[in-house]
Amino acid sequence: MEGHIVITGATGVIGTELVAALEKRGEQVVVLARSPEAAKGTVPGAARYVLWDSDMAEGEWTGLVSGAKAVIHLAGKPLLEARWTEEHKQECYNSRILGTRHMVAAISKAPVKPAVFISASAIGYYGSMARCADTPDILENGSAGRDFLAKICEDWEREALAAEKSGVRLVLLRTGIVLSTRGGMLQKLLGPFNFFVGGPVGTGEQCISWIHLDDEIDCILAALDNEDWSGPVNAVGPKPVSMKEFAQTLGSVLGRPSLLPVPKMAVQVLLGEGAEYAVKGQKVLPGFMTAHGFVFRFPSLAAALRDLVQREH
Repeated sequence: MEGHIVITGATGVIGTELVAALEKRGEQVVVLARSPEAAKGTVPGAARYVLWDSDMAEGEWTGLVSGAKAVIHLAGKPLLEARWTEEHKQECYNSRILGTRHMVAAISKAPVKPAVFISASAIGYYGSMARCADTPDILENGSAGRDFLAKICEDWEREALAAEKSGVRLVLLRTGIVLSTRGGMLQKLLGPFNFFVGGPVGTGEQCISWIHLDDEIDCILAALDNEDWSGPVNAVGPKPVSMKEFAQTLGSVLGRPSLLPVPKMAVQVLLGEGAEYAVKGQKVLPGFMTAHGFVFRFPSLAAALRDLVQREH
């Protein structure tokens, strides 16, 4: 099998859409998953489904890296889906570090190297700041933060960087908040808004660096297709907003009021330490994408939210 595309994390919100987009344009996709049978039901249409987990250093999957057109590595245990115990934090860290380490090792051993390695990261790399108004614009040359999320991202990217020793083009995809009604922040906010009790989370002053799911997929496809795409890429839209503005825009699109802020204490009950990150943000801009002529389908938040909400009706 030559010229195929290997994907981890294919059953997530981004991965599912990406596989569909690749299939639509005639690519042969190999899905690496903890449960190939379950993945087959969630992500239909791939050429093959092969057993893989972040702690698997060996297996049938390693042979499929050789001759691949691309390896797109999106897998990682969801960070904000559970309360932040020390165990949860360690599992989130290990899933990213070990999974990437094993993938890079497979690339280094591959007789025919993949043309490109697209490795997920996040804008958490830059650390978090409380107030949008006080936050400078952050481009890809911004320095790493010092909190837990920043450490995960920095160590995650360090593992991925080793792929360059094999002569493989590397793209570090620093993704922001991906807007989708099928998962993530927007899906969580829609419930309260639909019951007329929606509002901003926390103070409302934190920055939301967002991207519509369609633009995220287009960004990954551009990274796949263009040989001049390499290094860190901020996968975010061009117009970050404060949480307060986000909530007001969502309320306007839904025809619902944006009323009381969701207090940090309520978020803390659900997430523990993770609440610190849920109520903070970063003002990150898509410097690389803009410089390389990327055209956003949804540059404005109102248009992005309107599109996603209309799709649900």
